[in-house]
Amino acid sequence: MTANLDLGAQLDAWTKKTKERMLAVYKGSVQEFVSRAQSRIPVDTGFARASIRGSLEAMPQINHLSHGDPDKSYSVDMSQITLLINSAKSGQTIYIGWTANYVQYLEWGHSDQAPYGFIGVTALEWPQIVAGEIAKAKASVG
Repeated sequence: MTANLDLGAQLDAWTKKTKERMLAVYKGSVQEFVSRAQSRIPVDTGFARASIRGSLEAMPQINHLSHGDPDKSYSVDMSQITLLINSAKSGQTIYIGWTANYVQYLEWGHSDQAPYGFIGVTALEWPQIVAGEIAKAKASVG
């Protein structure tokens, strides 16, 4: 009987650790995705990068009145995004978006500008991003 209790406790501990690692892979993958996408946004004033927003409720919407001041330099504070990602629960959707009114032109291009595809190109890397986070989780098994 004692052996069964020990086995049950071991299975509970293993299950808990597995869930923790899965959540770490999820959160780490989203964080890496955001980091890569941000690094692909061209910087003039930094406004597009600074317009990043996140939510656990809905996709942040482009603000068509939000274009930034061309004479100002904008810095990016990623703490809100990091906190949001870290607060996500297993199975929850994390919505990340950029709200500058011209961000769609950066992604898709227009008549005078080639597309940067910062989201699309990064999305193509999703399998490698997840594989890298899985490798980190496996390496942390102790």
